[in-house]
Amino acid sequence: MTQRLYNFGAGPAALPLPVLQEIQRDLVVHPELGASVLEISHRSKWFEGVLSSAEYSLRTLLQIPADYHVLFLQGGASLQFAMIPLNFLRRDGPRADYVVTGSWGEKALAEAQKLARARAAWSGKEDGKEASYTRTPSPHEPEYAPGAAYVHYTSNETIQGVEFFEPPAAGSLPLVCDASSDFLSRPMDVARHALIYAGAQKNAGPAGVTIVIVRGDVLETVPEGLPAMLDLRLLAREHSHYNTPPVFAVYVVGLVARWLLETAGGLKKIEQANRAKSQLIYDVLDASGGFYRGHAEAASRSRMNITFRLPTEELEKTFVSEARSKGMIELNGHRSVGGIRASLYNAVPLEAAQALAEFMTEFASKHAARAS
Repeated sequence: MTQRLYNFGAGPAALPLPVLQEIQRDLVVHPELGASVLEISHRSKWFEGVLSSAEYSLRTLLQIPADYHVLFLQGGASLQFAMIPLNFLRRDGPRADYVVTGSWGEKALAEAQKLARARAAWSGKEDGKEASYTRTPSPHEPEYAPGAAYVHYTSNETIQGVEFFEPPAAGSLPLVCDASSDFLSRPMDVARHALIYAGAQKNAGPAGVTIVIVRGDVLETVPEGLPAMLDLRLLAREHSHYNTPPVFAVYVVGLVARWLLETAGGLKKIEQANRAKSQLIYDVLDASGGFYRGHAEAASRSRMNITFRLPTEELEKTFVSEARSKGMIELNGHRSVGGIRASLYNAVPLEAAQALAEFMTEFASKHAARAS
């Protein structure tokens, strides 16, 4: 068997090994079905059970209140950027406020502005400054419009490595959260939100399914006449079965959620593990004397995506190459900003973070003189 490398990819990302092994077993012939899990109808009783089990596990992990719907949709978070304003904004109605802490929040706002009135109540982008988006705002900084239709924020920015550890203080305004990249990495107060959405391909499963958690009363405001596949109320009424859902991806989400419950010990324990992994890397950054330059401010540093630069781009290329030779892959920063990015999602083991921390220390010692 080919050796598995330590995968620090930002998404699609590492999946738990026991989940991969169960998928491998079921891929050709599922023992209950006599066929592959890739071949089973979305209308079958088996898949109805898969869907119900995945929803039950998510409800248990996140303590989702009974009046919230859990939907399994397609199109990624990027489609939700448009679906949310389509469902909850009117051109002549209250506008939406966006708290923008990175590239994905910026994209979400841009999509909303194509459809209705939306604006940045706060933005971490600094004009003319290359290293923008370094922090989340303090509670008093966003300037919300009275009666705003909703306040949107991105809980973790994968490109800049900036994370909210508490939602923005928006008073009674409905909160909408793009939780794609830290979903299921720690407990989350669902009841503080009107809607939460997450592309699965970070912590919850493979690419191809988007999880939407939405409070029932919010759906009552969805207008009539939306295209069927963009109508959240219709999709909730049809229990994610309006059209063919991404059967395989939902099946894997169910396996991952069950692994989190039964093996990882739930979200409090996985949060402790994620905190320990990220601290190993941040300790090396902080002790490097400036050889490694982290992007985000300390209070806003992501546990999921650790972004940093080295003294030169040449050294960054050498870093990625040497890391790969030692069994560590997908450490390139996002193409829009460059640098290095180590993603430490739930399925990345502690040993991977330890190996990376040791490599970083050795690399800095070896190349510090070259950089000075």
